[in-house]
Amino acid sequence: MTDATMTAANLASGTVTPTTGAIGREPRLTIGIDLGDKHSHLCLLDAEGTILEESRLQTRPDAFRQRFGGMSPARIAIEAGTHSPWTHALLAELGHEVLVANPRKVRAIYDNDKKCDRVDAEQLARFARMDPKLLSPISHRGMATRADLAILRSRSALVDSRTQLINHVRGSIKPFGVRLPASPTLTFARKAAWKIPRELRPALVPILRTIAELTARIREFERRIEQMAAERYPETIRLRKVDGVGPITSLTFVLTLEDPRRFAKSRAVGAFLGLRPGRSQSGKRDPELHITKAGDRDLRRLLVQSAQYILGPFGKDCDLRRFGLCLAARGNKSAKKRALIAVARKLAVLLHRLWLSPIDYDPLRQAEGRNLCRRRRA
Repeated sequence: MTDATMTAANLASGTVTPTTGAIGREPRLTIGIDLGDKHSHLCLLDAEGTILEESRLQTRPDAFRQRFGGMSPARIAIEAGTHSPWTHALLAELGHEVLVANPRKVRAIYDNDKKCDRVDAEQLARFARMDPKLLSPISHRGMATRADLAILRSRSALVDSRTQLINHVRGSIKPFGVRLPASPTLTFARKAAWKIPRELRPALVPILRTIAELTARIREFERRIEQMAAERYPETIRLRKVDGVGPITSLTFVLTLEDPRRFAKSRAVGAFLGLRPGRSQSGKRDPELHITKAGDRDLRRLLVQSAQYILGPFGKDCDLRRFGLCLAARGNKSAKKRALIAVARKLAVLLHRLWLSPIDYDPLRQAEGRNLCRRRRA
């Protein structure tokens, strides 16, 4: 048996404690864990980068506590995913330094031509051993914040289900020569019931009942969200002063960012939410790319919806509306889409500033003495 094998066996049994480096700060042992739904693969490296152990364990809290509870503090790298929140909390509780890698930033792992769980775990360990910044580590939200976000996610899931059912009803009756008139979603089930052909009633009447039930459940969630925002997150009241921002958007913004001081500048919020164009510059080649779509998808969608309202026929006069309309007037349909994203990005920056600043919101603060259509220098 080689020395590395003996060390790995002793580490697994808890008879050998990994020592620290010469400075006494960095952990001697570096561990990469590729989290799976049922089983997770791990790779242990010593200070020289030699593999001490490659194994797998069940993705359960008791299995992780038994495996890592008897070890001295080590640096452990995992990828962000479904199981990463509780894994991070448990390993940190056991005294380990835990790095949660951003999967979007670690292309060397998922673009590997020999990708497998064992290789992924080794890659995570080697990145963490060389330089933790290579992993672009992220921080998980607190448990209370995640629980409140789950309420918003549940409402969103019900809305998506209702939309699919409504589209199913509309599509099912068209081959019978019937077209349902446009109607608000809240009253769709009641108005559509009179238009359903007799031959389709056994198939579609139960669907209409389900749509009505979903609408009732969605309204219950919305009342609960408004109450939660007023009682537990009073900062959302300031954010709702912006035209087009309601309780759902403001609460999602607060819960997603959680701590506004995590951003050194408000302008970084737009990039954090994926509302900035990507870039792939090389030499003289610098093409225009679509937005990165990084960050939280639900919040980005809500900000775009708010921007649509601001630029729509019912939007009130404000700096954001004037800025967006000036951009939209520069060209064709593509310019309108760009203006929509630009307003959503500026809206994210504005909401962050309102969250931090005690100054009251002035919708036309920049309107006087400034040309909002002027193109900013790069």
